[in-house]
Amino acid sequence: MKRILVLVLVCCLWGSVSRATDDAAPWARVANRFSVEGDGGWDLLTVDEAGGRVFLSHGTVVQAVDEKTGKLLGTIGGMDRVHGIALAPDLKLGFATSGADNMVVIFDTGSLAVITKLPVDGTSPDAILYDPATKRVFAFNGHSNNATVIDAKTRAIAGSVALPGKPELAVADGRGGVFVNLEDTSMVCAIDAKAMKVKTAWSLAPGKEPTGLAIDAKNHRLFSACNNGFMVVLDSESGKVVATVPIGERVDGAAFDPALKRAYAPCGTGSLTVIQETNANTFSVLENTPTQIGARTIAIDTRTHHLFQPTAEYGEAPAPTAENAHPRPPIKPGTFVLLDVEARTK
Repeated sequence: MKRILVLVLVCCLWGSVSRATDDAAPWARVANRFSVEGDGGWDLLTVDEAGGRVFLSHGTVVQAVDEKTGKLLGTIGGMDRVHGIALAPDLKLGFATSGADNMVVIFDTGSLAVITKLPVDGTSPDAILYDPATKRVFAFNGHSNNATVIDAKTRAIAGSVALPGKPELAVADGRGGVFVNLEDTSMVCAIDAKAMKVKTAWSLAPGKEPTGLAIDAKNHRLFSACNNGFMVVLDSESGKVVATVPIGERVDGAAFDPALKRAYAPCGTGSLTVIQETNANTFSVLENTPTQIGARTIAIDTRTHHLFQPTAEYGEAPAPTAENAHPRPPIKPGTFVLLDVEARTK
């Protein structure tokens, strides 16, 4: 009997230790740092979940990287200051914004060959998304306050949408609704993708200067990452602010994992804010995961629960001048990396 009691006690203690160890484990961690060739700047990225690839904007090219090994699988050129990449898996097409020459480059996601280039009806195309409900691509022009709409099937310009502010990142709800952050007016704009018209725009107060945007389509929740230290959670049907959650500084992206019910805010100061959705109206910060300075944009593979963030090391910033009061520090050659961040699933 004593031996049985001792065995039970040991098992109980081991269970307690195991639970304590699990509870102490980080909610996310940098699992890999993949070195990627090239020394240009970077911006947005996206994940090809079916193909296991990450598409990176990197200076004048888009790079396709294997998300498990970090191997460079191919490069798509012919661009100038790439910003955003959108994929249309059903059409096996990719779309990338070339900001300096005001073009959208369409490429084959299999061969990575450029199919055509379309001039936008605006200036500085930046964020871009594919709406599967209408099979349209929306390229958001940051310096002309409008979106160029492309028919993905015909690869032709379908129209344009004037916006009441400077567009940043955008999401689609899968039902013909498109939402985009307006940075200068601190609002979220709702667009009818079929009609190609703005339906309404909602204030993000107390959030200011929103950049990253993610969506929980099932619960109709938008996650708008703002540059005054808040992620504002908005009802995508009514526009009501549901919650505000504190995040880090220099945010420029957002992601949501529907299976884990977690939102992420990547901060350029070197942290990733992990936010748990308890229910449609309750949200809390789980932790601020250390990443790397400059890792301000993000993409997620919702099947593997891995997140990806590009960054590099920086040198010393040059002295301010009359022409440039806030000069950027130079990127150190050969230091560009893709962070592979693994989310805790239990």
